[in-house]
Amino acid sequence: MREVHVRGFNLPTAYHLALQGLYDHGEISEVPDYNQKQRECAMTVVVENPLAEPRISRLMLGGPHELQQYEMEVLDGILDFMIGADENTWEYTYHDRMVKYPVYENMYADVHAKDPLDQLQFVVAELRRNPFSRRAVIIIRDPSIDAFIANPACLQNIQFFIRNGKLDMMVLFRSNDLPEAFFYNAWALIRLQEKLAEILEVEVGTYTHRSNSMHCYEKDFELLEGYINGIETRAVEDLTYDYIDLFKDMMDEEIPSILEMVLDQKAKVEG
Repeated sequence: MREVHVRGFNLPTAYHLALQGLYDHGEISEVPDYNQKQRECAMTVVVENPLAEPRISRLMLGGPHELQQYEMEVLDGILDFMIGADENTWEYTYHDRMVKYPVYENMYADVHAKDPLDQLQFVVAELRRNPFSRRAVIIIRDPSIDAFIANPACLQNIQFFIRNGKLDMMVLFRSNDLPEAFFYNAWALIRLQEKLAEILEVEVGTYTHRSNSMHCYEKDFELLEGYINGIETRAVEDLTYDYIDLFKDMMDEEIPSILEMVLDQKAKVEG
């Protein structure tokens, strides 16, 4: 499998370079489980300044409602109640996987009183204990579940480092749909990085997103080609939005309708 490495100043730049990299270097392979082909490569995407504007790419599927909901799913667990409710609900959420596994107290007892730490709390406690630690890792994959379900978690693990006074974040995906999922995944994880950096009172550092199979399904080949045409022919300002000065307000406006949807869905699940 071909290996592609891209590096961008901010998230949209890195995303657009990744689209170009997959289009130029991805190889066509079969996807028997989905009865189609894919364009695929192994890819590492580095975002040098995750908070640098413009932060939003117009080359993402969906809009402020979808992006805000996904952020709330990953950071706040608004749909964790969907796990295991019945045969029509989910086997996992990333938020649930991040917080569900307790860590034995030992050296962290004074940090979190009597309760066992979840994985996010562990990361904060570990980096407070030793800012140069290489142990601040969150495990997402659960072999006892993911080995037996049709759609196992794509995100596998997250690791945090404090270097040069900044919180760097590195994530590993076993598989990542570049045109449909990457921007949502990266956006939410960078928002998590931002949140933890604030708690740790450090600046946000680099964001590194590794996918062992970065791909575009055959059904989206024309979509990918259209994205590449836009990247090659349109000005940067026509491909991006500022987050703070524009898109944040648009996302915030969607929160009430998202919470209303959550309440409606919870009522259905609870019968």
